[in-house]
Amino acid sequence: MAQTKLWHLENFSMLHILSKSEMEAMDRMAVMRNMPRNQVIYFPEDTSDTVFLLKKGKVKISRLSESGKEMILAILGPGEIFGELSITGQVKREEIAEATEDAVICSVSISDFQRMMEMNPKFNLQVTKFIGFRLKKIQSRLEGLIFKTAEQRVRYLLKELAEEHGRQIINNPEERVVKMRLTHEDIAKLSATSRQTVTTVLNDLEKHGLISYDRSRIFVRKYSEL
Repeated sequence: MAQTKLWHLENFSMLHILSKSEMEAMDRMAVMRNMPRNQVIYFPEDTSDTVFLLKKGKVKISRLSESGKEMILAILGPGEIFGELSITGQVKREEIAEATEDAVICSVSISDFQRMMEMNPKFNLQVTKFIGFRLKKIQSRLEGLIFKTAEQRVRYLLKELAEEHGRQIINNPEERVVKMRLTHEDIAKLSATSRQTVTTVLNDLEKHGLISYDRSRIFVRKYSEL
């Protein structure tokens, strides 16, 4: 059976608080799109007038420095919102959003999304808490990068990916599989290190039996030791 736009919305955890009629209204507001891998969803300076709901695949959120160097702020998975700063009054995008895997997204105009928030105070509170949590998480992560060594940053990132995107092996809490296409360069951009440092650290972790790595997955063997 075809997976309709309403099916995707109904399986989005943040929208469970909406009533059936509100969910149907959201369905009428939303536009569902398939985004191929490496497709950019928005660039810096694009008009910030849409909220996106990620239903399938992965989306990378990154920023460019003045010198053009990319820093990856987050890799989002199914069930997450992005472009949410438009809700706070952001006029222009400040980041790049790009699909790193074939993705399915639903987009809702900021005016429609805010109208839904006004109609449902509980939904309003949930969205507000989510935005605060996301900002706090990014701030905490950036602060952590400042005060950690390069090796610690790579290990911290791997543990973070295992916690957020990993699938725990049954009856073994130490082992987790992260199915995600990440090159050494991607990991460097996520951990604010160099590609050479990432290569050295990953090789060392594999040598000591803590992980197994290839470009399609990271197999964490000893989660607590990262």
